[in-house]
Amino acid sequence: MKKLIALLIAAMALVGCSSAPAKPSETPAGTAGTTGGAAKEVNVGVSIYKFDDNFMTLYRNEIQSYFDSLSNDQVKYNVTIQDGKNDQAEQTNQIDNFIAQDYDVLIINLVQSTSAATVIEKCKEANKPCIFINREPSEEDMNMYRDADGKATDPYADMYTYVGADARQSGKFQGEIIADLENKGDLNGDGVLQYVMVVGDPENVDAKYRTEFSISQYKESSGLGVEKLDEQRGDWDQAKGQEIVANALTKYGDKVEVVFCNNDGMALGAAQAIAAANRTVGKDIYLVGVDALAEAVELVSTGGMTGTVLNDHIGQSHQAVDAAIKAVNGEKLDTYYWVDYVKVTPANAAEFK
Repeated sequence: MKKLIALLIAAMALVGCSSAPAKPSETPAGTAGTTGGAAKEVNVGVSIYKFDDNFMTLYRNEIQSYFDSLSNDQVKYNVTIQDGKNDQAEQTNQIDNFIAQDYDVLIINLVQSTSAATVIEKCKEANKPCIFINREPSEEDMNMYRDADGKATDPYADMYTYVGADARQSGKFQGEIIADLENKGDLNGDGVLQYVMVVGDPENVDAKYRTEFSISQYKESSGLGVEKLDEQRGDWDQAKGQEIVANALTKYGDKVEVVFCNNDGMALGAAQAIAAANRTVGKDIYLVGVDALAEAVELVSTGGMTGTVLNDHIGQSHQAVDAAIKAVNGEKLDTYYWVDYVKVTPANAAEFK
């Protein structure tokens, strides 16, 4: 009997030793809270208003590249970028799918800025951070969960943001580029600037501000009057920009002194139309755009465009990624993150080539 009791005690001791929990200090280092040494995975859903936009192609590629550069053995960023195909219904479906698949954060380049409130509500209900880029929602939508003093009335106010450049600044810079010319763009010397405006999308706040502030700033800086000969919607598209300017030059001829384009895509089309009409930029007409696409900067450096305005896709994409990571880590977001525009003229174009 004594031997049996001794054997039972020994067996119990062995069981107790084998089931003892590991101490916290025994957890392998560098696993960021994961098991088996695997990196923490963060799923990022990105929807771009349309893939064949010149500027947004650069932007989305940089988003992917920057996330890739930040992935390491502790955290891996899985980025899914989808084409909104310039169709708000298509983009809304993408957003719904990102939420249904439990993505950690969304980065949205809206097809229609007016859809921001709907997107915010969807993300709020799912408790998903949302980073709006490039197309600025209305101030009302960005502050829908803040009071008149800017204080949050709901925790979700700190979980969504807009990252972009202030489109008013880009319009002002376009106006200044023309006003800073020796003749202030007034080729016929009548004290009035006769111009054509090629608008991206009238419902887009960037297009509204660039259209408005390019002219208001020109008047302020030059002290001259203005006469709008034509204003047409080009939907940010090069072919449409070419068609609009070709028609304007046919209709108004030498009366057109300046062509303002809300982006470089349309300005590149305008440059083609100007050349086809046997007009020469810098001699008998002026042309400005926005974005500082490589092709546009080359034209500025060789005289084919009067100037453009750098829309810093690298600075903006990196800021958007940084904001997304802050949100995933539970940090509060500012309502806005701004990245400055830069004037590009023949004097400094080489710096941007």
